[in-house]
Amino acid sequence: MKIMVDVGHPGHVHFYRNPVANWKRNGHEVLVVARDKDLTVSLLNSFGIEHVKIGESKNGLIGKGLDMIAKDLKLLKIARKFKPDILTGIFSPYISQVGSLINRPSVIFNDTEMVRYSQLVTTFASVICTPRCFRGNVRKNIRYDGYQELAYLHPNYFEPDRSVLEDLGIDGERYIVMRLISWSAYHDSGLKGLDYKQLLETVKHFEKYGRVFITSEREINGPLKRHLLKVSPEKIHSVLHHADLYFGEGGTMAVESALLGTPAIHVESDKSGRPTGETSGNFVELRDRYDLLFFYADHDTAVEKATELLESDNTKREWQKKREKLIRDKVDVAEWVTQFVEEYPESFYELSY
Repeated sequence: MKIMVDVGHPGHVHFYRNPVANWKRNGHEVLVVARDKDLTVSLLNSFGIEHVKIGESKNGLIGKGLDMIAKDLKLLKIARKFKPDILTGIFSPYISQVGSLINRPSVIFNDTEMVRYSQLVTTFASVICTPRCFRGNVRKNIRYDGYQELAYLHPNYFEPDRSVLEDLGIDGERYIVMRLISWSAYHDSGLKGLDYKQLLETVKHFEKYGRVFITSEREINGPLKRHLLKVSPEKIHSVLHHADLYFGEGGTMAVESALLGTPAIHVESDKSGRPTGETSGNFVELRDRYDLLFFYADHDTAVEKATELLESDNTKREWQKKREKLIRDKVDVAEWVTQFVEEYPESFYELSY
């Protein structure tokens, strides 16, 4: 079987790296095509995943529209040469559209209710796979009992690396990880996180409890620069695992932290001032069912909750126990993805009833 995989974000690399390894081990031929965004290509290289680059991701509605045509044409040329039996991507319009053009099925994954221009994907996709907690109705939908992040953070695949503590210069101290995003993604339009003054205040406050490290998609200058996290990208999940708290704007990293047993606080609001986590099924389930993640629209309430967690000596141990319960409840997502794609369309028919 020939499988074409599209990755356009660092998170996509993590999601697919174990299924790709499984497919190859099972004798399938896999072609990974990559859009060069943030650390996507460097992560592929660090994991030794061979790939074909189809260009950089563009910003802006017009730029994305013109770029979609160009990438569709590039991908179509590659697909006609590779002749895939099936294509897959994370809410990828390129994969779903090209799959339709060459009359091959496309298996699309999605866990973000707020994605826009969904018709460009759903119209052409053969099936859209979402977590069971996904909010909203999607055509051609199959659900699995897990989260996309468990494709790489499930204990069957992830083992924390303690050497990151040496990389960070940590010798028994507590530490907090803060995340800032660029706000350039199309699904981030109209959303609000932390401003510079709030960042300064928060870092100063958190320093009472331990070291503070910032991982940022946007440029950081001034007194905050000394807090920038400097580790290899592939080690970030070990950093999150050993942290005492995650606090920030990045939704994916908030979920990752929670799944690793680290208290996670997400700070982001929509145009009406509501916390964006209320619209995300995985956020709501991680808060209401597992008590692993919290989300707020305003900075002050978020810091108040963070302080409560940091002032307890038992928080980290409690979170590890909660994480163990979650792992017992959920499927091995990488294995689920592997089998669903390998056995399609029979897997679709089986799960549809």
